[in-house]
Amino acid sequence: MGEEERSGDGRKTSEEVDAGALFVLKSKGTWWHCGFHLTTSIVAPPLLSLPYAFKFLGWAAGISCLVGGAAVTFYSYTLLSLTLQHHASLGHRYLRFRDMAHHILGPKWGRYYVGPIQMAVCYGVVIANTLLGGQCLKAIYLIMEPNGEMKLFEFVILFGGLLLVLAQIPSFHSLRHINFFSLVLCLLYSALAAAASIIIGNKSNGPEKDYAIVGDKETKVFGIFNAMAIIATTYGNGIIPEIQATLAAPVKGKMFKGLCMCYAVVIVTFFTVAISGYWAFGNKANGLLFTNFLNPETNHYLVPTWFIFLINLFTVLQLSAVAVVYLQPINDILESALSDPTKKEFSIRNVIPRLAARSLFVVVATIFAAMLPFFGDVNSLLGAFGFMPLDFVLPVVFFNFTFKPSKKSFIFWINTIIAVLFSFLGVIAMVAAVRQIVLDAKTYKLFADV
Repeated sequence: MGEEERSGDGRKTSEEVDAGALFVLKSKGTWWHCGFHLTTSIVAPPLLSLPYAFKFLGWAAGISCLVGGAAVTFYSYTLLSLTLQHHASLGHRYLRFRDMAHHILGPKWGRYYVGPIQMAVCYGVVIANTLLGGQCLKAIYLIMEPNGEMKLFEFVILFGGLLLVLAQIPSFHSLRHINFFSLVLCLLYSALAAAASIIIGNKSNGPEKDYAIVGDKETKVFGIFNAMAIIATTYGNGIIPEIQATLAAPVKGKMFKGLCMCYAVVIVTFFTVAISGYWAFGNKANGLLFTNFLNPETNHYLVPTWFIFLINLFTVLQLSAVAVVYLQPINDILESALSDPTKKEFSIRNVIPRLAARSLFVVVATIFAAMLPFFGDVNSLLGAFGFMPLDFVLPVVFFNFTFKPSKKSFIFWINTIIAVLFSFLGVIAMVAAVRQIVLDAKTYKLFADV
């Protein structure tokens, strides 16, 4: 079944439940557990690309987009939560994004649009995080062995090994303690990244500050949309229904509390890293802020090496948590297809296919990450292709279809404007992201050591 039917207080009203809902999307969590999951899925290392996005926008447009992204995503996530809450009160608790689309917009929307896009986004995030985890491990290695000869793909494989172990954690709810640790880690590496930027920006031998937007007219225009895609990715979630599914009934009001916790962390981390990083490096900001801490002329870091070691260590640890969170919708599908809900969760019948399928997906993701080590371009394409529709467009559409506000009401028109505007931006941003990949393709090499 794609939907688990429950009464308004969360009790099951149907006897048959699929294995994904039974074993992966267990509804046992509290609102603060939900806050931990939300923070891990949103406040992740892609925030270190925000100064890079600012270099295409400048100060005014950059801060405006950052504020706008926060406001629109908080609003749309709240609407999505209210829609889920409304259906649960009517006896239909939808546990998955594709279930919502199936029952609100029609079966084809869930099966052929929302489901595939969500899975592509989730798997893309796993691949991108595996790549970035390998890059951070390599940075740690080079601190300890400056003349070391290990290649990037070897560190990607090492990170993949860690993910292979964590992927076997049985359910989304089981990640609550890991995701609390993840929340602490994102605060730590964001604080260190901002501190390093401020220290470097104040040095007399630091990089020259230039905030002019460079390039010809075409480059500038496409750069703006590419930056918007990066910001959309940074705020992106794509798994709000699956996170709300982890809440114990009754769910009313719990998701909003979790969102408030999450966005308190968002404001602290996103704005400090974006502003301090762009202030320090201007239009020389790189796709990953850490790489700006290395002086390319002397090949020495501009801050103490222990600083770099800690930043990369905290980032690697949080990346593993983020990747496991985004594996959950995939695990849900695998569990539904391969496990027997009439057998015990840890019976041999269910454990063997679970272990094999989850391991296979992590191994394939690791191979792709090692082959295609280009995090910045992947980041912007993910935002345009997946996070724009899932996080900016569909929540307001679901709300309008469910509650049917008057066409004369403010909420109907603000939702319609958001849906149309971000659909347009998504298409343009996708074109800009693909264009950037084509321009950079000449420098691409499989298993490149970057």
